[in-house]
Amino acid sequence: MSALESHLAELERRHEALDRDIAREWAHPGADEIKLAELKRRKLQLKDEIAKLKAECQAETTIH
Repeated sequence: MSALESHLAELERRHEALDRDIAREWAHPGADEIKLAELKRRKLQLKDEIAKLKAECQAETTIH
């Protein structure tokens, strides 16, 4: 596994963890909207970074 693939796997784990955090926050009555917005923003940033790295991985495999 390349360093890029390893980093991608870590980002995907963090993305899934944020998914769980968001679900837990929604489950609470009177969920903190600011906290939810921050969690969703971080999740979106990770999603964008994951998409970028997947494109790089794909480009790397087509070159080799």
